Amino acid sequence: MKITSVATARLLLHPLTVVDAERVVARESGPGDPWGEGYPGDGDVRSATGFLRGVAERGDPGVFRPYRIRLDGVVVGGIGFHGPPDAQGVVTVGYGLVPGARGKGYASEALRALVEVARQAGATGVKGDADLDNLASHRVMEAAGMPCVAQDATLRHFYLAL
Repeated sequence: MKITSVATARLLLHPLTVVDAERVVARESGPGDPWGEGYPGDGDVRSATGFLRGVAERGDPGVFRPYRIRLDGVVVGGIGFHGPPDAQGVVTVGYGLVPGARGKGYASEALRALVEVARQAGATGVKGDADLDNLASHRVMEAAGMPCVAQDATLRHFYLAL
């Protein structure tokens, strides 16, 4: 199944393939695949590992996959879905950027685009969470239209109905 890249004003969200994910897990870039300083991070490796496990267990997830975030052709982070929608049609998202790309609004821009992917693919909602002290991630989700809906001892939970 061919999944197209998603362009924003400054970024390109490039869908992860199995081959891409294997390279991320091995932390080895491929030809013509420049990685920014610090990519892939541990979160990118966990996401790619989960993607590979999901493909092996359930097959290709279509648009509900991880995406690499490219800035001027260089991979500066990742964003994506933790898997297909749950029984209620809700998807969970996660994201991360290399240190040099943080604080510039890229994560919020990428998340707004990913929310639109979810909407167009028929998801009924998007959720995410962040540690209580991760204020930057709180701001990213709020800037993408996902308000905080709950908090527990360790996490703030964000949700947007589509």
